[in-house]
Amino acid sequence: MVSKTDDIPASVPDCNPVDLQRDGAQEGTGTSKGCLKESCGCAGHSAGTAMVNGDGAHTEEGESKQDGNSEADGGEDSNEQEVIVIQDTGFTVKIQAPGTEPFDLQVSPQEMVQEIHQVLMDREDTCHRTCFSLQLDGNVLDNFAELKSIEGLQEGSLLKVVEEPYTVREARIHVRHIRDLLKSLDPSDAYNGVDCNSLSFLSIFTDGDLGDSGKRKKKGTELEQIDCTPPEHILPGSKERPLVPLQPQNKDWKPMQCLKVLTMSGWNPPPGNRKMHGDLMYLYIVTVEERHVSVTASTRGFYLNQSTTYTFSPKPANPSFLSHSLVELLSQISPAFKKNFTSLQKKRVQRHPFERIATPFQVYSWTAPQVDHAMDCVRAEDAYTSRLGYEEHIPGQTRDWNEELQTTRELPRKNLPERLLRERAIFKVHSDFAAAATRGAMAVIDGNVMAINPGEETRMQMFIWNNIFFSLGFDVRDHYRELGGDAAAHAAPTNDLNGVRAYGAVDVEGLYTLGTVVVDYRGYRVTAQSIIPGILEREQEQSVIYGSIDFGKTVVSHGKYLELLDKTSRPLKVQQHKVLNEKEESVELCSSVECKGIIGNDGRHYILDLLRTFPPDLNFLPVDGEELSAESQRQGFPRQHRHRLACLRQELIEAFVEHRYLLFMKMAAIQLMQQKANKDSSKTDVPAITETSATDGGVDSTQTTAAQASADSTDPTDNNSTSAAPQMAPESEESSSKPTTNGPVDPTGTQNGECRSPLEDPKSREVVLNACRAVGSISNTSFDIRFNPDIFSPGVRFPDDTLEDVQKQKQLLKDAAAFLVTCQIPSLVKDCLDHSTLPMDGATLTEALHQRGINVRYLGTVLEFVDKTPAKAQLEHFYRIGIVELITRCAKHIFRTYLQGVELSALSAAVSHFLNCFLSSFPDAVAHLPPDELVSRRKSRKRRNRVPGGGDNTAWASLTPSELWKNIATEAQSYYHFKMQCESVDQVVEKYGLQKTTLLREISVKTGIQILLKEYNFDSRHKPAFTEEDILNIFPVVKHVNPKASDAFHFFQSGQAKVQQGFLKEGCELINEALNLFNNVYGAMHVEICACLRLLARLNYIMGDHPEALSNQQKAVLMSERVLGIEHPNTIQEYMHLALYCFANGQLSTALKLLYRARYLMLLVCGEDHPEMALIDSNIGLVLHGVMEYDLSLRFLENALTVNTKYHGARSLKVALSHHLVARVYESKAEFRSALQHEKEGYTIYKNQMGEAHEKTKESSEYLKYLTQQAVALQRTMNEIYKNGSNASIMPLKFTAPSMASILEQLNIINGIIFIPLSQKDLENLKAEVQRRQQLQELGKSEEPAESSPLELEDKIPVD
Repeated sequence: MVSKTDDIPASVPDCNPVDLQRDGAQEGTGTSKGCLKESCGCAGHSAGTAMVNGDGAHTEEGESKQDGNSEADGGEDSNEQEVIVIQDTGFTVKIQAPGTEPFDLQVSPQEMVQEIHQVLMDREDTCHRTCFSLQLDGNVLDNFAELKSIEGLQEGSLLKVVEEPYTVREARIHVRHIRDLLKSLDPSDAYNGVDCNSLSFLSIFTDGDLGDSGKRKKKGTELEQIDCTPPEHILPGSKERPLVPLQPQNKDWKPMQCLKVLTMSGWNPPPGNRKMHGDLMYLYIVTVEERHVSVTASTRGFYLNQSTTYTFSPKPANPSFLSHSLVELLSQISPAFKKNFTSLQKKRVQRHPFERIATPFQVYSWTAPQVDHAMDCVRAEDAYTSRLGYEEHIPGQTRDWNEELQTTRELPRKNLPERLLRERAIFKVHSDFAAAATRGAMAVIDGNVMAINPGEETRMQMFIWNNIFFSLGFDVRDHYRELGGDAAAHAAPTNDLNGVRAYGAVDVEGLYTLGTVVVDYRGYRVTAQSIIPGILEREQEQSVIYGSIDFGKTVVSHGKYLELLDKTSRPLKVQQHKVLNEKEESVELCSSVECKGIIGNDGRHYILDLLRTFPPDLNFLPVDGEELSAESQRQGFPRQHRHRLACLRQELIEAFVEHRYLLFMKMAAIQLMQQKANKDSSKTDVPAITETSATDGGVDSTQTTAAQASADSTDPTDNNSTSAAPQMAPESEESSSKPTTNGPVDPTGTQNGECRSPLEDPKSREVVLNACRAVGSISNTSFDIRFNPDIFSPGVRFPDDTLEDVQKQKQLLKDAAAFLVTCQIPSLVKDCLDHSTLPMDGATLTEALHQRGINVRYLGTVLEFVDKTPAKAQLEHFYRIGIVELITRCAKHIFRTYLQGVELSALSAAVSHFLNCFLSSFPDAVAHLPPDELVSRRKSRKRRNRVPGGGDNTAWASLTPSELWKNIATEAQSYYHFKMQCESVDQVVEKYGLQKTTLLREISVKTGIQILLKEYNFDSRHKPAFTEEDILNIFPVVKHVNPKASDAFHFFQSGQAKVQQGFLKEGCELINEALNLFNNVYGAMHVEICACLRLLARLNYIMGDHPEALSNQQKAVLMSERVLGIEHPNTIQEYMHLALYCFANGQLSTALKLLYRARYLMLLVCGEDHPEMALIDSNIGLVLHGVMEYDLSLRFLENALTVNTKYHGARSLKVALSHHLVARVYESKAEFRSALQHEKEGYTIYKNQMGEAHEKTKESSEYLKYLTQQAVALQRTMNEIYKNGSNASIMPLKFTAPSMASILEQLNIINGIIFIPLSQKDLENLKAEVQRRQQLQELGKSEEPAESSPLELEDKIPVD
């Protein structure tokens, strides 16, 4: 039996599987450092935790089986039965293509005929065919038919590939496909961020596909051959951070040239009489041999004609070849083409499919080498047509996005196959819509789209392009004047997007939201929305039948909307409330007033403007005459913010409600116990309010007093705020409140709003009433907390009879604001201290904040809190990452307005000037105004510029470094309320210990800048670091909704839960199932599939299937590189896991290369001083020890020891293990004195932490004895030599190279994997222990298990 423990109490919030699902942060969803840890599943976690957090996160109220946490298991079983239906067994068909041998193809009954087409177009021997049909016994198969619906198609059927006549559309598709084949190894699309291509470098470090390399290379026996010395910049202590190794050159990318030119001919389109001969179009081709030819594409295929550049002669050339495929024709006329095309396709097919599949959303690279710009007809054509991927393929040309988005929502969802189809359709449309919206937004800002109101000034213009509506993020017509003008107009779109995301996740039938994408590009914010049918034909006043168009002056309501929104009010915690309209009548609403309801011409009920879905954040909304709680005031709240749209995050609302629920249960339980005690004389029993409170009965005395106090005190906040922690006794805090602080458990199932068992007993009814009042529940008979989003909205008035309610709501908002400051921020810092949260860069830091519901505007507050923490030294990495994030965000705000004044022709000069002012030590960075490459004759005539914010503006050129840094400090003070004394970049780097490369990466990623990959000299005082040639591109930064695969996610969670209970095999099956479902919904590439593969690899490894682990982890690395980026913190983690599995498979040199890569990326992203660095260095040191590179090994292990000592404290078990590893290397070098010294340190730690009797302590003392014997033996030998000179009889000393097995054992320990040999009896105990823990968990007080329990393994060291 195998199991694994982590150095994590059974309740660290961060490893809840729930994290994977939080979509608070964009794009990188669900992969905070913490959940990485837990995706490995460990026995140390009790199943209770997993389930509590498990099923709630997905708020799919519509379906009972995903409702409460309690029904999770039932749901899971029904899922399993449904799945069986899906996987009909596959079968094999034979395929016969012209000119090739028949071959077998495995197909599944669900597939469409079209998917066989795709396979044939990708296969090496049939890839050059695009225009063909498949025939079974002479009948043509319909492309869109599912295979199971075709009569006579069975195991072994022969499908014939039959060439079909071309049309113009088919000929274009053919040319495009051939061009894609020719470009298949060329990375320029990935660098340019087009067509969902992205980079991956894994294959460079593993020399091709890992699967074969194990067989190809000699298994690492000849250690001498491995060159282990890393490049200088990777060694510990190196100060240089080169950029160039970030994107190593792949030898395959030097493309073999097949053709010099392939473009459309200038003779297109064919004249009428040639059309009637079947000419479709003409191509112009230059072969590698410099032969210029003109080719006709006709209905029957391709042939050479006699035209030249200047004379048109469409007759076939002599000799005339007519080929159905362009490749066959070119192979006949150009030997070089034939040779190179064949080898190119061989290489293409050898690449791992994950290196070439398109990602669902575009990933941009912030650096790129100089890529040659080659002639490419398809690219040229795409740029000037509004081709959005599909126009040729769908009838009716442009897509009706709104119709597609809404129809997919309406698909049935009663059983699993239906839900999969629906989720797949929703996901596909969303990713297409995001791509189209991004393209449109760029076209709008680049000035290529005509406005629908061209007469207005540029800031006020709106655009429609490809059925998408675009508006700029400026305050048009003083709409937001009272809310903060342009700042509010800039914040509103992201708030609105969060609202769309929230309503989309609740997924109520009959309620529709708009497709929404927010794009930041060149300093402008553009909102792209799908268009409600009919909205453009009427005035807004007429169409809005619910809500308000003037922030609450006039308000209307509508029964149907109230009914629909009421279904969302429970999951979103929105309270139904009344407001007054302009006629002083009260109007019932179930959302904020800005939320407008419009019935489209299609009869659907749309809601839009969801910017106030969540309640206001009072810490950033000073209101006259309102006092915040004392704790908030002590921290300097409320603070003035740029706009009045600051809202609390959904995660915070969930955590707050959860916190209140626990309070509610405790108070009720305590009062019931008191009643019981009073009644004990008469022995009458009281009905328990709920199951939970009954089990909660055994609350220990500390809680009783704390909760007592809060019950007596009329205003619960005093107690909450002064110290949220003491209210819950230590253990129960660990077990019950913790798991939910970040991915919230959605209390829909049981906690919120469902009436409890009718309380017959008036006494117990009174108990519930008291508890409800104390926690601010809106109902008096059950726990139900909701927020009124209109409180404190300027312009909204409430009827007099609701004033008491409004007062309650105000109090609730103050409590929530206080909860953020007093509970969530400290809990984040605590998690960082015990390393359950390990941010590595800005994105992972933002995610850690968001998971706990902390907005980034609190970053200054968080940093101040860290500054005052006694253990500040152990949070240095966190503080540094926070400072970098704060500085780069301030710089981004400044850069945004800076860019708006730059005209297109000066863009690269302006960006390079800004980066020089930001990063270069050169004191007087002077902007080089672009010398007009083309001096125009008539300079005098001023033309009116139509690009937003245009004008011959050179104000940007006057920016100086000192001015920029002064502005950054001012911005930090005014936005984040954080004091930074800094006049220059060097001062900041010095003061906070930052690296300029990290600053460069963060600012580039945040603003979409792409720079040339080369070494920059930031520190030169004589010339600026950047020139305008170094700025390659500026990309959009895109925010959009990420639709989820709910069923797959439930499988994934059940799998994790099973693994945590120690049922590895069942867990493995469930996770494999989840992987299938994820693939079904998302296609092959997705962040969540990545997590799935990582966990599978880990399970394979623990269960001893090393090759399978290697293969799954390889996929996880490739996918992480492609979907998250080549230097994303998760990718670094994946590289480390892969290195471990490589080592276990005996591929030592590969393991080292991968670890060096991980270390390099880590250095680039956050520098050497980070707790995670200790893990990388221990890994590297161990592998080097294994290949007998002792001196190198020591450098890494001693660095790991230093870092561990700094971040875990000198007495931690991690440090003891580090000492032991160093001692082992010294032993191998026969330096016994140093070895003894380190092992003694380790022994002392074990003795103090674990006691004399503990196994670890004994092991250590045995090893000490052994070392002492060796040292004595050595000394004796030396004395012998001194005494007798050369003829001494020397005892042979044992110098053993460490065995691979012992190295692997240590590697497993430091990476948090422990194999426990267990007897049958132990297994029984283990199961009993797991069950005992689960019961305790449910009781809400899991005690720390005793030392001896089988789950508490000796090493609490490993944290993955």
